[in-house]
Amino acid sequence: MEADEGRLLAPFAQKSGQSRGRQFPEPRHAYRTEFQRDRARIIHSRAFRRLEYKTQVFLNGTGDHLRTRLTHTIEVASISRTIARALRLNEDLAEAIALAHDLGHSPFGHSGEEMLAECMREHGGFEHNRQSLRVVELLENPYPKFPGLNLTLEVREGLQKNQVSSLEAQIADLADEITYYSHDLDDAIDFDILNFAQLEEVDVWKVAADSVRARYPHLREPDLHKLIIRDVIDRQVQDVIVTSAEQITSLKVQSRDDIRNQPVLIRYGDELAEANRALRKFLYQNVYYHPRVAEVNQRACEMLRKVFESYLLDPSRLGDAATRRRNTPDWGISRPTKSKPAPQSVALPMDFARRHW
Repeated sequence: MEADEGRLLAPFAQKSGQSRGRQFPEPRHAYRTEFQRDRARIIHSRAFRRLEYKTQVFLNGTGDHLRTRLTHTIEVASISRTIARALRLNEDLAEAIALAHDLGHSPFGHSGEEMLAECMREHGGFEHNRQSLRVVELLENPYPKFPGLNLTLEVREGLQKNQVSSLEAQIADLADEITYYSHDLDDAIDFDILNFAQLEEVDVWKVAADSVRARYPHLREPDLHKLIIRDVIDRQVQDVIVTSAEQITSLKVQSRDDIRNQPVLIRYGDELAEANRALRKFLYQNVYYHPRVAEVNQRACEMLRKVFESYLLDPSRLGDAATRRRNTPDWGISRPTKSKPAPQSVALPMDFARRHW
């Protein structure tokens, strides 16, 4: 399979056989490449399963068809594979990074992250990308010989968004953006926060809607907006593929080393980039701070704060594994508190509240 990568992938793609390896050396697998092994380790991790109860924008349980952090991650992985395949890059690496990118996200979406950052201000701070790396390097412990999942350096690098790493990592990063733009629109319509009249002022939506209505003039809701969302995603993905291919060609990228000396190559065209900035502003104004979203999230985040404070007062509630970490010389007094609630799901603070309050 690794020989096939050399034959099928572009010269600037990251090949499994040329991986810089794992922190703790392991023998290679007979039937899977290094990045395929990483993907399997992520999928089988406890942190990945907990994504089911973490939310995107709308609190888990408020609607049967609204996205969770798990469904979001699966959508990101799917788009990542599509873009990687079209550019002859390593699909397995792009998918592995996509599957792991939110493992360290807080419960209650970005509101939960802001609350944890506030709680952790005196203890090193909190940022979910750093926490995702922490999850795969330390907190997951399925193997007796080493901490973490012992993923390849390429996957771990891809989780550090402040680094210019592989094109596959850049793909996962942009696929994340494409995914949440589209499904936040979809979920907001399903949740009756947005209507078609509001959306007519959004260029990304209007272009897709005009195209769908021209092809299906008799289509009505709810089928209409589902097709529009599909069109939005398709246009975004096609634009990224075409623009990125042009960038790679124009800059004469020939190897992986060339990538590190270039700006970000996986990108939107200028017109769509501008339209997406307007879309992001629209979503913040009309969805993310909408009273029906903000009020519920505020109550949930206050519960998260109380859970944090309870753990800080009595760290033994974190369990034996976190208590053992607390006694190591490299950790601050409340560092395990950062380790425990962040990768857990919405279920943990709710369960804690039921048992202790």
